[in-house]
Amino acid sequence: MQPAKKHTTHDPNKLLAEDRPAHDWYRFVLSFPPHLVREYLHRFHLNQEHLVLDPFCGTGTTLVELKKQGIRSIGIEASPFAHFASQVKVSWAVNAADLLSHSQQIAREAYALLESEGIIDDPIFHTHNLVQQRHLRRLEPEVEKLLLSGSISPIPLHKTLILRDCLIRYGDTPFAGYQKLAFASALTFSISNLRFGPEVGVGKPKADTSVIAAWLKNIYQIVRDLKSLEYRSHVQATVYHEDARNLPEMIELGSIDAVFTSPPYPNEKDYTRTTRLESVLLGFVKNKGDLQALKRGLLRSNTRGVYKGDDDDTWVENFGEVQQLAARIEQRRIELGKTSGFERLYPKVTKLYFGGMARHFANLRPLLKPGAQLGYVVGDQASYLRVRIRTGEVLATIAQSFGYKVIGIDLFRTRLSTATKEQLREEVLLLSWPG
Repeated sequence: MQPAKKHTTHDPNKLLAEDRPAHDWYRFVLSFPPHLVREYLHRFHLNQEHLVLDPFCGTGTTLVELKKQGIRSIGIEASPFAHFASQVKVSWAVNAADLLSHSQQIAREAYALLESEGIIDDPIFHTHNLVQQRHLRRLEPEVEKLLLSGSISPIPLHKTLILRDCLIRYGDTPFAGYQKLAFASALTFSISNLRFGPEVGVGKPKADTSVIAAWLKNIYQIVRDLKSLEYRSHVQATVYHEDARNLPEMIELGSIDAVFTSPPYPNEKDYTRTTRLESVLLGFVKNKGDLQALKRGLLRSNTRGVYKGDDDDTWVENFGEVQQLAARIEQRRIELGKTSGFERLYPKVTKLYFGGMARHFANLRPLLKPGAQLGYVVGDQASYLRVRIRTGEVLATIAQSFGYKVIGIDLFRTRLSTATKEQLREEVLLLSWPG
């Protein structure tokens, strides 16, 4: 038998940063890779004189790459958590050494609070924590109902709430955004039971796991990146919390030289589930009303986000390609005898999705300079009763009807459809604005 290891108080200064790609403080698992952004920045011949818009910026992949290249950018994001993440990821002016020192102080406080309860945040001693479960903190029942059941186990949740409280106490410092983003990333990818595929789900429960150490590893990563990016901290990167179908009035007319973005695809993926856990624990979503308000501000891309009164489909009433696609889905539903409420909505959400994108293309035009170049990363789908939706081709037709010139559709990669087991294309739709 191995001799028991002596427990000593944790020293945050001795924790090493996790070895992962730099500048990746928080990114959706299925987002497009930074190298794709760099490729099209080069192809569009963009430089420091230009201004680039990402109207579906998510957690900021495009904006970060633009800033690294010294190119000014504007992002638009409707999800409050993703908007927060993007803002933090393009803010590089903070003193990295001070951020590290302050975070280590928070870690020491969190370790001390846990150890005062007899809970040790160390994988060697996880079995010791099992006896403490009757004293564990939980979320309010209304808040807990917002999460996927089993998203996070009781002991990791208790430790996470202790760390969160420490972060809240220092919420008015210049470091708070970075610390909360490191918290969100650790929560999602290290602490929780979540697993990611075509849709977010719950994997094997973790009876216990290190929380503070996971958070500190992300802090070290951020500190290392900030030190390497100081020379670009002055480059403009503005992120608006807005709906990309209604572009912000704050953007100057005729100011955008290029657009590069990846909007949602039409499918049954509820994008709000991807960041639900961190959105709830950080207070961006507090109740069902907040969640519904969030969904109402998003492009309609799945049946879980369809509401009475939605009328984006009126934008494509005269687009035969969209109407025929919706008719094929409805015909397929009838043939298969599918009668659930969600399945009855498949044709409707298809029209709402392409109608929302039509609305986006229409409202985008006044912001573009003549000759502006645009790239939309989109993917084919077959999740609506195995009827294939050629997203890029349909969007090309819609954009052309609003005066855009279709330059081409590049194959980015293929992926296996979970519904049909066929290879589906992910593409970059290339447009230009003649003016």
